Amino acid sequence: MESQIAFLGAGNMARAIILGLLNTGFSPQQLQAADPSEQALEGLRPLGLAQLSASPAQFNDGVDLIVAAVKPQVMAEALSPLKNRLAPNTALLSIAAGIPVASLQRYIGDSTPVIRCMPNTPAMVGKGASGLYASELVTEAQRSLAQAITDSVGMTFWVAEESLLDAVTAVSGSGPAYFFSLIEAVSQTGAQLGLEPEISLALTLQTAIGAATLAQASNVPVATLRENVTSPGGTTEQALLALKAGEFDGVVSEAVRQCAARAKTLGEEFG
Repeated sequence: MESQIAFLGAGNMARAIILGLLNTGFSPQQLQAADPSEQALEGLRPLGLAQLSASPAQFNDGVDLIVAAVKPQVMAEALSPLKNRLAPNTALLSIAAGIPVASLQRYIGDSTPVIRCMPNTPAMVGKGASGLYASELVTEAQRSLAQAITDSVGMTFWVAEESLLDAVTAVSGSGPAYFFSLIEAVSQTGAQLGLEPEISLALTLQTAIGAATLAQASNVPVATLRENVTSPGGTTEQALLALKAGEFDGVVSEAVRQCAARAKTLGEEFG
């Protein structure tokens, strides 16, 4: 029998994952969603899902995995209609940042297998990077189904300890914002140097895409790729010297560490 997946929440991330699943071979009849917002449900209606409803209490029987795609502050309320009502073989996949497994099980029932996921926004264009952690109740079949979901919108990486999701948050969950900030700074400076803003932005974006693609495809360290671009006494060397003078590596490291620390704090608050 085909796996049945239900989405709690029908916002942008849920829609992106649903589209990813449909694009990778899942049938609309395997998918359903619940959201109190009729407008959000209307956005999914053309996709022909098996069921759309205002409450998860109306999910069809036989759901194998529930994807909780709601904001952390409303998670307890959103899961309350399902508390202690799920079948023994139904697992929960939470993509809400910060809420630990212990809290999720308190919201939905101690016997429910829980998987936590830290996705990122490039999932909306099929280029996501997701870190997953499975609690001890999760079976191999449930792990495989969870990974099929995140693989449909990018790459999936499992971590062995729940605390490592804070590092995932710092590296990839919040990571797109770091790169967006760099893109802004480079393209704005290009415009200040005389390029048309649209051309400067296009050059910056293509360079970012090209550098990431080259690094991903290469079998040499990123440091070597950097060195290959840096001729002694050349333009790139001058730029890198300016970054070093501004303690670029230290600033980036501190930003990532502060992000991880905040993720840990949020987890403690929700816990």
